[in-house]
Amino acid sequence: MVRVPLTPAEVRRGRDLGAALREARGSRTMVDVASRAAISVETLRKIETGRSPSPEFFTILRICSALGITMDELSPYSVDNDVAVATAL
Repeated sequence: MVRVPLTPAEVRRGRDLGAALREARGSRTMVDVASRAAISVETLRKIETGRSPSPEFFTILRICSALGITMDELSPYSVDNDVAVATAL
């Protein structure tokens, strides 16, 4: 199966999501958050650095739970403004 390359906007959105998760992590270590989310530290690292710009929904859900935040708090980082505006019209 061939994966369609991500658009620049999708890559940017992944970086923004990663930055938001990193900010929410605060002073907690990656090891602590990854352990609480039942994911590998490398997976968390890839998401936070934007190297995994389209992570699985349930992975983000587990990270949010480990951080004590809701996915709604991340929505400004995960919505393409052009798409949001177009669908709101």
